[in-house]
Amino acid sequence: MEPGPNKWTWRDADEIALDLVERHPGTDPLTLTFPELKRLVLELPTFRDDPDAGTDKVLEGIQAAWYDEFED
Repeated sequence: MEPGPNKWTWRDADEIALDLVERHPGTDPLTLTFPELKRLVLELPTFRDDPDAGTDKVLEGIQAAWYDEFED
């Protein structure tokens, strides 16, 4: 699937992280389980990808990118 403008896929960890910071200010991503994180990503209106492609490794990358933004 080819994403359109502001349509993120699992490969767009940095963009997803920015959206999550905006939608969930003050949330420390390290307190979330991977199932919780996956649910939050899937709820983003800017996200368009296969839900089953969100593996633990992919979620770990998103969590790390979100934590970097959270710390800033």
